[in-house]
Amino acid sequence: MGQILISAAHKSSGKTIISSGICAALVARGLRVQPFKKGPDYIDPMWLSTAAKRDCYNLDFWTQSDAEITTLFKSKSADADFTLIEANKGLYDGLDLDGSNSNAALAKLLGSSVVLVLDCRGTIRGVAPLLLGYQQFDPEVNISGVILNFVGGARHEQKLREVIARYTDIPVLGAVQRNDEVFVEERYLGLIPSNEDAIANARVQALAAVIEQQVDLDLLLQNAAVIEQGDSIMPISSPSMPSRRLRVAYAHDEAFGFYYPDDLETFTALGAELLPFNSLQDERLPEADALFIGGGFPERKAQQLEHNSSLRHEIKQALVNGMPAYAECGGLMYLCNAIVEKGQRSEMVGLIDADCVMSDKPQGRGYTCFKDTAESLWQPTRTASMNAHEFHYSQLSELGQDYAMSFSVTRGQGISGKQDGLRVHNTLACYTHQRHTEQNQWISRFLAFAASCTR
Repeated sequence: MGQILISAAHKSSGKTIISSGICAALVARGLRVQPFKKGPDYIDPMWLSTAAKRDCYNLDFWTQSDAEITTLFKSKSADADFTLIEANKGLYDGLDLDGSNSNAALAKLLGSSVVLVLDCRGTIRGVAPLLLGYQQFDPEVNISGVILNFVGGARHEQKLREVIARYTDIPVLGAVQRNDEVFVEERYLGLIPSNEDAIANARVQALAAVIEQQVDLDLLLQNAAVIEQGDSIMPISSPSMPSRRLRVAYAHDEAFGFYYPDDLETFTALGAELLPFNSLQDERLPEADALFIGGGFPERKAQQLEHNSSLRHEIKQALVNGMPAYAECGGLMYLCNAIVEKGQRSEMVGLIDADCVMSDKPQGRGYTCFKDTAESLWQPTRTASMNAHEFHYSQLSELGQDYAMSFSVTRGQGISGKQDGLRVHNTLACYTHQRHTEQNQWISRFLAFAASCTR
């Protein structure tokens, strides 16, 4: 088995396009490809999952220990022929100045070789000092190749190849020409999610064809590092299971699709039965004991959500009657009175007495840290604080009640800048995107609370 980490000098270099194309092209060759994404991202993993035809998993120093990262990586790669990790931002970028949580640090932790995707627009000879600098900055990082991206034509490609061959020893694995036909629309939080793209599979196949023609996949495979399986690393602790099997309905559609696959697997591992429903089309909730609404872009589907009034009314009634529920970010927005964007008001569930107002600028973006308050809806955790992340361009306007809050925010914005985790009946709603890890076993807490409500 081989593995590579696809990185770049800076964000928006086309890493996701190239990574997805590589995955799809190798799958077309008959290989089993396991994708991963570094950092707290939902959208890029959707594209990688579509391309690889298997779930993409996130590797994140902020929410996971080194042992957790290594365990997840090895367990999900065990039956794969090839493993691809897509970095976030640039190779040496990370939260800490010492680089301990950078993409380069992840490559070293997992023993992965690195392929740099270079945005070549407006440059020729300048790629040489950039590559030399990246090699010399940390000699322990194995930069095994470079893929030239956004190449202007055959003459541009030839000059770039000559410069790299003259000044460096890094092999050029491919040169991808500018191609508007396979361009994927970008949005304020990144690429448009594949679950909103009606022709996502067609786009991925087009990418695969481009990569097959313009990237030397055989050379890429030859330069990939070999995964050293070694001894398996067992999780430090096992989450406790509720005393009975719970049925958890969760929204899974074009409006709500931000879920970590390992979180969904944890629900099942803990004995819960996940019941997906479509908030845009289904008029009724599944027969369930609890409700989970994850993140997404409900503002993009606001009118359709409004038109499905029967489901909105049923959800409100179920939650008012005490059904335990958890909603984060897009789910929080959906439970408000309305979503308001550029003067357009769309009615939502109305459980939370506030309007969710969209802005042109981020209202909360990046890593967060929070701890339970005395008002915590779920049983307080033993962990002093928990790490998570948030990405939202909305804020709650004119909260109509003095709602209790379950979380005190020590880093990030949340709902108020200081608090998150709004409580109403047996519902907890927040802007925070949580991930179930040893540090934050939120799914265990949610299911335990749900079980206590349904006895």
